[in-house]
Amino acid sequence: MDNESQNSPSTPDEQVQSVEKSKKSKKKSKNKKSSSQEIAKTSEVQSQNNEINQEQTEINEAGFPMSTNPTDMLKTLKALNLNDVMKIGKDAGSTKVYKFWNTQPVPQMLEEEEKVDETEMHQAIDSDKQISEIKQDPYSLPEGFIWDTLDLNNEVTLKELYTLLNENYVEDDDAMFRFDYQPDFLRWALQPPHWRKEWHAGVRVTKSGRLIAFISAIPATIRIYDKPLKVVEINFLCVHKKLRSKRLAPVLIREITRRVNLTGIFQAVYTAGVVLPKPVTTCRYWHRSINPRKLIEVNFSCLARNMTMQRTIKLYKLPDQPKTPGFRQMTEKDVPAAFKLLIDYLKNYQLVPDFMEDEFRHWFMPKKDIVECFIVENDGKITDMVSYYALPSTVMHHPVHRQIKAAYSFYNIATKTPLNDLMHDALVSAKNLQFDVFNALDLMENQKFLQELKFGIGDGNLQYYLYNWRCPQMKPANVGLILL
Repeated sequence: MDNESQNSPSTPDEQVQSVEKSKKSKKKSKNKKSSSQEIAKTSEVQSQNNEINQEQTEINEAGFPMSTNPTDMLKTLKALNLNDVMKIGKDAGSTKVYKFWNTQPVPQMLEEEEKVDETEMHQAIDSDKQISEIKQDPYSLPEGFIWDTLDLNNEVTLKELYTLLNENYVEDDDAMFRFDYQPDFLRWALQPPHWRKEWHAGVRVTKSGRLIAFISAIPATIRIYDKPLKVVEINFLCVHKKLRSKRLAPVLIREITRRVNLTGIFQAVYTAGVVLPKPVTTCRYWHRSINPRKLIEVNFSCLARNMTMQRTIKLYKLPDQPKTPGFRQMTEKDVPAAFKLLIDYLKNYQLVPDFMEDEFRHWFMPKKDIVECFIVENDGKITDMVSYYALPSTVMHHPVHRQIKAAYSFYNIATKTPLNDLMHDALVSAKNLQFDVFNALDLMENQKFLQELKFGIGDGNLQYYLYNWRCPQMKPANVGLILL
């Protein structure tokens, strides 16, 4: 293990205990945040920037800010084409040295698509290996730590993972908000059809058995342009805050790669709120207030210039009931028709999941406080579908409010109902389910409804990445893949 300063604890357990003691002594910041306040995954990425620069990275981070003046920002975005956006990301990252990522089979930051040989495009960067060529034993950890494959069907283990993520995974810069992945949500996210236990890789302190790091993979089939591909989705890379100088993140990434490779899969997809080598596309989060009073009271957002609280509440007020005839929650009997509706719709995009019906059932059948799916049925035919998942955040240091309940737009298909009407009904349903804010990425057709339905643009980008695969970059509007 790396040497600490003389005042630092010398064992893994003491290091963890030290950070917990220090939390109790921290005082709440008196500085109010701006209208771009983040409750978000990008905040956690920023807090781990040093680790990322030292070959470590958080996977699947997403911005979650609020904006009170989206008009000017939208004009700026519209003035940028995809190459401009990607150039911004490239310039932001080109001066960094990615020691870890430069050793991995990913396109490099200075790589120019037009100079890549056509025979190398739409191909794996490294060829598949024979199982006998793959390292059979786990990668070595620093002294004092051991690997543990987590059994998420064990309630005690699941609670340990929940605690690790709740306390260390995502937090804003001022420690005012913290993502709260509930145990049932984690089971849903990590145990889709064909999940594998060995892809839930944990690291524990040898002496105490305390869980201090985690990374996961789940199986998926995606289509990249016209190429179907067996991949894994990488998620929940998390290292205890006090131990991020121990260079555990690169070891976690290498180890999950090894475990996945042993099953004959050599590609992966993941997202991050930071620029790494090299995004296949860059998206932006937008946010729609449902309970503006609460969001303002907890300093998640603030009143816009020349706006009062009552005017703000009136601006975001929603009706009590959906207005589309036949709009209702999806049931088991709707699955075959809704599944076909989604599969046909995703043919329009260049990066999409290739669901089987059992996977569709897992991801879309409504589960309280996890995922919601509504369909529009008229004359016995399902014509439209809207879905979103729930991800609350704990509110720190507030005398009244304990949680912000956020809905994240999932997959939406409008073939008969106007998309704006369909999404308006989604907002109404979210209000009736006590959500405080509704978030959506600017991919697929989402840009069509964002402004009209009073979404505010977020501050952070969300980059999509492909591991061991080279293909042309694409516009957000051509992306039809949502990662949790």
